[in-house]
Amino acid sequence: MTVSLSINSISAHYGKTAVLQDLSLSVAAGELVSLLGSSGCGKTTTLRLVAGFLQPTSGTIKLGDRDLTTLPAHARDIGLVFQNYALFPHLTVLENVAFGLKQRSMPTRERLAKAGAMLERVGLSGLGDRLPGALSGGQKQRVALARALVIEPPLLMFDEPLSNLDAKLRVDMRVEIRQLQRANGTTSLYVTHDQEEAFSISDRVAIMNAGRIMQLDTPETLYRKPANSFVARFVGFENLLPLRVVERESAVVIAEAAGGARITLSQKDFGPIPDSCILGCRADGLSVRREGNGLPAVLGTRTYLGRAYQYQCDTAAGAIVANGPLSEPMTAGSSAVLVPVPEQCCILEPEG
Repeated sequence: MTVSLSINSISAHYGKTAVLQDLSLSVAAGELVSLLGSSGCGKTTTLRLVAGFLQPTSGTIKLGDRDLTTLPAHARDIGLVFQNYALFPHLTVLENVAFGLKQRSMPTRERLAKAGAMLERVGLSGLGDRLPGALSGGQKQRVALARALVIEPPLLMFDEPLSNLDAKLRVDMRVEIRQLQRANGTTSLYVTHDQEEAFSISDRVAIMNAGRIMQLDTPETLYRKPANSFVARFVGFENLLPLRVVERESAVVIAEAAGGARITLSQKDFGPIPDSCILGCRADGLSVRREGNGLPAVLGTRTYLGRAYQYQCDTAAGAIVANGPLSEPMTAGSSAVLVPVPEQCCILEPEG
């Protein structure tokens, strides 16, 4: 049965230190939501609270109609996939996968058949008699995934499951995890510090900082429309330029940056532009040109990226990173203008 996960106003402390602060999160039935953030942001603590390894100081955790808040970990019926695989070294691959079924008192013949079928689903049908020590990292992770899925849990949770794998295998495994999760329709919570991994595998992503969710949205929305400066920086907006609108004419505004430099912006491109705001731009969001309507700059170091040249730029508003076309390379010390590319920019509320 597919059910939803509901985390309601939970807080958690390590000693006197608050790790989570009034955090709420809902994961719809069959949805995969990732918790994304740097070390210490609270994502792993959230997972451990849901798993029952820690107890919240306040708030509730529900899985469907079941209140998990005070249940011991073994009574929560949750599938877990860990970073270090957590396989039993003395059991065969087949026995590892069947272990959870044995704990549920399933008859031997039935559980071994079910475990064998799950090994086939994860591409390990010929390895059931091997011990974990004879497997590669990717194979071990498939065994761990099969062990979690075979018990048909209402909730599946992943704790940095791919961080021990090399880059190519991580890409392959995240595709496999997503395909299996979708095929099973299992409600899933996924913890990672890797933005590309989270965006590629998730229905929605919660970006966390200091025990709070800064934004919960689809990967596409997070990438294009961050809710605040923290999220903008996290998803790659290298340039955050404070602006003050000095003129408005129909759908066009003229905004002034630090040092008096002015930029013309169209509300047709950006939507409503408040009198005080921040223009967030990726390096691709500021086109380096010899002339035009943009922010005056003096070019510094030029770096070849394959698809473009990237320049370190000095402006009256501070240091800025911007990309220019391969067809027209410019030298350090050249004067240029930086022209916003709307689809790679966003308007944010002022910080604080």
